[in-house]
Amino acid sequence: MSADDPVGYGHPPATTRFRKGQSGNPKGRPKNRHREIPYNGVLGQMVTVREDGRERRVTAAEAFLLQLTQKGLAGDSAAARSSLEAIEAARAKRGDNEKPLKIVVSSISSGADAIIGTLGLAVKKFPTDEKRVRWELNPWIVEAALARFGDRRLALKEQREVWSATRTPNKVAWPEWWEFFG
Repeated sequence: MSADDPVGYGHPPATTRFRKGQSGNPKGRPKNRHREIPYNGVLGQMVTVREDGRERRVTAAEAFLLQLTQKGLAGDSAAARSSLEAIEAARAKRGDNEKPLKIVVSSISSGADAIIGTLGLAVKKFPTDEKRVRWELNPWIVEAALARFGDRRLALKEQREVWSATRTPNKVAWPEWWEFFG
């Protein structure tokens, strides 16, 4: 190259040009780059999650793991296994090879069962016997429900059903119109 070589757009100075046989992209295009499913693109998106009445923004991957964990804690064993596998995979990827000392998985009741027992609306009778298990209503909730009826009365068949579903029917202050007493 001589001093007469033009320098400018499309003509870099000779000192900064690639030497003969040297590539500008030595590693080349990564192999199989676009063959993978775009997990990072999808799971990296931000989504809004509502927890305990508060909204917060998390990645889709976090939201997915939260949902899996909640299902696992609610008793879904497949979801519990999947969430534990995801946690272990993340630890392995991160290089955290320390084993946890203790993992405790306890099933938390969900749905109506959890609410009924917690509020003291009813007591579960024979919880270990699948054939006989049932809920028995506490007297106070029976009285409250009957008070909401106002002038409406239950038929004798309905009274029998309420009587048999009440835990201690003799402690209930039955209304004047009540006919069935066991």
